[in-house]
Amino acid sequence: MNLRLNKLAEMVDPGSRVADIGTDHAYLPIRLVQSGKISHAIASDVAAGPLANAKADIASAGLADAIETRLGSGLETIKEEDGIDTVVIAGMGGKLMVSLLAEAAGRGVYYPTLVLEANIGENTVRRWLMENKYEIVAEDIVDEAGHIYELIKARLTDRIHELSVREQEFGPLLLAKKTDVFYKKWRGQEAYYQKLLANLNKARQKDEGRIKEIEDLLAMIEEELSGAEK
Repeated sequence: MNLRLNKLAEMVDPGSRVADIGTDHAYLPIRLVQSGKISHAIASDVAAGPLANAKADIASAGLADAIETRLGSGLETIKEEDGIDTVVIAGMGGKLMVSLLAEAAGRGVYYPTLVLEANIGENTVRRWLMENKYEIVAEDIVDEAGHIYELIKARLTDRIHELSVREQEFGPLLLAKKTDVFYKKWRGQEAYYQKLLANLNKARQKDEGRIKEIEDLLAMIEEELSGAEK
């Protein structure tokens, strides 16, 4: 199992009842059960092909009694009687991730622990967590095969844990401990947004609102990078 999935597995509490949403090959629940960290999991996917892969891998691992597969969209596959306390969603965009969480919230369903990895739009995910009374208790950032991933673990509480715009963008705990990977990601983002800003300024009809948004973001990025050795 790769570094990203290993780090996600580390964020799962021992003894949890886990639902892995968008499971693909079910590598994560297989690893969690094989290691003895958990005894039961649900592996769910919206697509029949990936779920068939998951079933085959679960069977090969001899874990068909411990890991149940479900076909369906997002958290709609999880039932109250499953007793799920930890939901893992990894490998999709932040907007889609939030839409899945919001769908469940619209039914009054909130899970005690969320372990999340959005491929893009992490700030959207953090904003939703804040607005829905989740506290971010762990974050990690990993560089693997040319991609950088941010991992977030959050717990449901009884109050809103305010995050500044800066904390939503960069991650409150990632900001507290800026690693080499953190700097690598944001140097890349700085270059991307500089190019985007240049293109926006070349447009015949300038989107002044978008230009201001990018300028403000670049100012934040440059400030966070200022303490790093170039």
